[in-house]
Amino acid sequence: MKKFVSAGAFALMAATSMTALPAFAETKVGMITTLSGGGSHLGIDVRDGFMLAIEQSKSDVEVIIRDDARKPELAKSLANEMLQKEKVDILTGIIWSNLAMAVIPEVVRGGTVYLSPNAGPSALAGKLCNENYFNVAWQNNNLHEAMGAYMKKEGLKAPFIVAPNYPAGVDALTGFKSYFGEVEGELFTKLGQTDYAAEIAQIKASKADSVFFFLPGGMGISFMKQYGGAEVGLPVFGPAFSFDEVILGAVGDAAIGVKNTSQWAYDMDNAANVAFVKSFKEKYGRTPTLYASQGFDTANLMLSALAKAAPSDAEAFRAAMKAAEFESVRGAFKFGSNNHPIQNIYIREVVAGADGKPTNKLAGIAIENLQDAYVSECKM
Repeated sequence: MKKFVSAGAFALMAATSMTALPAFAETKVGMITTLSGGGSHLGIDVRDGFMLAIEQSKSDVEVIIRDDARKPELAKSLANEMLQKEKVDILTGIIWSNLAMAVIPEVVRGGTVYLSPNAGPSALAGKLCNENYFNVAWQNNNLHEAMGAYMKKEGLKAPFIVAPNYPAGVDALTGFKSYFGEVEGELFTKLGQTDYAAEIAQIKASKADSVFFFLPGGMGISFMKQYGGAEVGLPVFGPAFSFDEVILGAVGDAAIGVKNTSQWAYDMDNAANVAFVKSFKEKYGRTPTLYASQGFDTANLMLSALAKAAPSDAEAFRAAMKAAEFESVRGAFKFGSNNHPIQNIYIREVVAGADGKPTNKLAGIAIENLQDAYVSECKM
């Protein structure tokens, strides 16, 4: 049985362990994430969740934060700067899969540990897996696979599915179809698109009995507002990325009744999550999204490894990461052989909260102990 270490215990461990102290005191972390432009709330929440854990640990870890503005070339430039000028030991923070593919393969081949708090492209779980790459969130297909399984179990026959045309969008629809089967229609939109009139018209003209879409950030806000105004009348489903608390606040009552899949929910009843939600609200004045939970878990995983070894002791540090001896806000946490989580995926329903505003409520489990579909391609 695993021994879990809370964030609050790290300060004591650092003070009492001669091996832990240097790891904390000398570690530099580079965070490259999206803090401006479309979808910036994803990066802001990852950053805030990560930094909350660092603050609670009372460690001396230095975190250098830079904004990639959702631009792959800028992300690559920032990564080079972090490694060559800042001499960081660990990199983290990237939100978007196209940026991840532009940065991560070269970084991990060069020997630097990268911890993903969000993006989980299929290539990095399979053929391009690497001992220095750890995904603390999910593999891109996972939440969509779970919704495909859920909708099939619910008796839906002809969903129309929509996603943006970039690596995570392709993984999303691939994952959905792998568990659902044949669909009524399928559309890829432009990344960052805001006008969905043509796509909604195509859905209305089809014989679909439901809609599944993956449109994170501002894309999801635009789609849901336009979909509600078009009075399509078909039930809507999606992953949590399309229905996080920020999106719900912007969309309003049009989202009530929607089901979505997530590896986490703010009302999960475990001690680590209850404490996290409370402390996040107190510090930032808002309800955390799944992105904030992922940032928080990523930092606490890293801190649990630093309590055992310094990144300069690469083999020992990777082993400590792999052990994942920390209290995850999603409950039990473990890595598969390709350093991606094996975890439950839950169903959440959008309901009217106590204040009358839409919010997510945990409704059940879609799939237990889901492992990604690409693990067999990883030769690590």
